[in-house]
Amino acid sequence: MTTTLPSGPRAGTDSRARLGLLQVSLAGVLWGTGGLAVQLVREHAPLSPLTVSAYRTGIASLVLVVAVLVLRRAAAVRALLRDRPGRAVLVGLLTATYQALYFVSVVAVGVTVATVVSLGLAPVLLALRDVATGSWHARQAPPVVAALAGLVLVSVSGHGASGGGDHPVAGLLAAVAAGATYAVATALGEPLARRADPLALTAVSTVAGTALLVPVAFLGGGPYGTTDPVAWGWLLYLGVLTFALAYGLLYAGLRTTSSSAAVVATLLEPVTAAVVAWLVLSERLGAVGWVGTVLVVGAIAVLPAPPDPDAPATTPASAQPDPPDDAARS
Repeated sequence: MTTTLPSGPRAGTDSRARLGLLQVSLAGVLWGTGGLAVQLVREHAPLSPLTVSAYRTGIASLVLVVAVLVLRRAAAVRALLRDRPGRAVLVGLLTATYQALYFVSVVAVGVTVATVVSLGLAPVLLALRDVATGSWHARQAPPVVAALAGLVLVSVSGHGASGGGDHPVAGLLAAVAAGATYAVATALGEPLARRADPLALTAVSTVAGTALLVPVAFLGGGPYGTTDPVAWGWLLYLGVLTFALAYGLLYAGLRTTSSSAAVVATLLEPVTAAVVAWLVLSERLGAVGWVGTVLVVGAIAVLPAPPDPDAPATTPASAQPDPPDDAARS
């Protein structure tokens, strides 16, 4: 009995999809190191989480603008702002909103509920979207269920002793809103990523998010700055690696993988956070946490590849591109 391996266009499609999934997974790993970096910043400077987040996006914006100029991608930015300005800006605003809502939820209801609800809701919502649009396949269900189960186990094991906040109802609502916002931002970013230059999309969306987060941070109260060099070093790490690079990887990955698979892959964020806390802070992970880690990683490894969006059968050469975002330009 012989096994026929995929070859030709289908093999190329699978390879591109796996590369995209790897890029999104790396973004999740980088995001997972952000929690430790925030803790280290706050050990050296009394900055609020919202202020740290504003610095993070602001630094990322500066880095991305410089990268656009140095790599001569200004034409790609102009093309994106000409063709899809509204959606590109909206993705950035939604991303910033997700971060703010997540921080509010953590303070109000605790890390465990905030993480499980906000990150776990997004795959469910996008799965429901796929069912409604007829693009859902039964083979997608086992990885999603396994990843969500792993998320719960890792979150409970890693943060079970962290306790809840003082406003559980408000925190739960904020977590639900964060998860819905995250799902919408990823779904809207997917078609943009398939057409736009990843660096251009990352730069435009990040600058838009910064424009929203900075005023919110100022309204939250000071202190607004620090002279501590260690704190600035970790702020630079947050901005350059956990935002500019991570979101660049996300949008590069969305060129060849679906938003549904992407939100499952980014569940590596809490897994990485738990493992980093175990390695660096000597926090207990336990058998339950390790089982959850295996479930999440295994689920990502067996995620089915999405259909090739460039295949002639689904995207004929005569197909018309999406119309420009005229409403947003007016």
